[in-house]
Amino acid sequence: MRSNESARSRWSAAAKATLAPARAFQAQQRTPLLQVLKTAAAAVIAWILCSFIAPGQVPVFGAIAAIIVVQPSVNQSFSRAIERSIGVIVGVVVAYLAALVFGAPSWLVLAAIVISLLVGWALRFPQSSTVQIPISAMLVLSIGAQTPGYAVERIIETVIGAIIGVVVNWLIVPPVALQPAHDAVNALGREVARTMDALATVLSEPTDGAYRTGMLVEARLLRPMQAKSQGLLDAAEESLRFNPRRTGHRDLLKADLERQAMLVIVVQRVLGMARALNDHYDDTLHEEPTAIGIADQLRRAAHDLRLVLADENGGQAAADAAAAVADEPALTAPLKAIVPDPAHWILIGSLLEDLRRVREEIVGAIDETR
Repeated sequence: MRSNESARSRWSAAAKATLAPARAFQAQQRTPLLQVLKTAAAAVIAWILCSFIAPGQVPVFGAIAAIIVVQPSVNQSFSRAIERSIGVIVGVVVAYLAALVFGAPSWLVLAAIVISLLVGWALRFPQSSTVQIPISAMLVLSIGAQTPGYAVERIIETVIGAIIGVVVNWLIVPPVALQPAHDAVNALGREVARTMDALATVLSEPTDGAYRTGMLVEARLLRPMQAKSQGLLDAAEESLRFNPRRTGHRDLLKADLERQAMLVIVVQRVLGMARALNDHYDDTLHEEPTAIGIADQLRRAAHDLRLVLADENGGQAAADAAAAVADEPALTAPLKAIVPDPAHWILIGSLLEDLRRVREEIVGAIDETR
């Protein structure tokens, strides 16, 4: 039995090693099937329409433009359409002028590629347009240098393909990437609340070094969570630009952006408190009356932060959270700071200032939701 299990594990390891190079070329997530179907539809429509412009030519430029222009958001489609069109136009012009001046020697294609790249660099075009210029110039010189009107037809074909890509992406359910951003902001808020509870525990009762180290590590992990939520918010904002469905989603995005701005400040202060507490902790700190008061305020702050998240989400969670505090935030009792022990006064002063800023942000967020 053991030999069979050992052979099976060796076979599994060998299979994983064999498939590893192939998996390196795979994305972590599949492109949505709807995106693939929209791209295919845009390419087919562009091919059919552009074939009427030049019946004797294969409408490759139009199909390529449509494929490239269909992007995850309508705003990105507009940008790609402009970049693609400008790149093709400049590339065709470069090829036309080069053929007009030098004729059709064999080295002209290579020279046009180099000149096109330099033109894109000199005009400060984005990378996508800079690459498109030499491709268009090369195709025109290689395929259509001897065909009258070929250059103009390729420009018209590209513009039509780009327009079709934008229209198809606009008409067929443009995606709205709000839910991932909303979930990420909520997750960041919940983790901040848990970190404040951990800080309160360190201030109010004896803890060992492992607990405090874990608390500091969790506090430091708030930074990558904040960066992730900000990136998803940027993507959500991008998905709403020029989106016909944007009207019904603006309020949710605005609320998430406001909560993110509040959490950025709270994360900075909470991380500072975690560092200060870890660096200046001693075994008598939990006996300090002001430290116990700060711990109580941190628990109140964590409670009210969860209340803000519940109010923003709405539904039964918000009703239960509001009922638990009688519709009043917990962070209301003033903190009376007693002169601390000389060994603690720097730490206590630092914690009080950070707590003041945290209190201002959370109370301000509560006031906005009422």
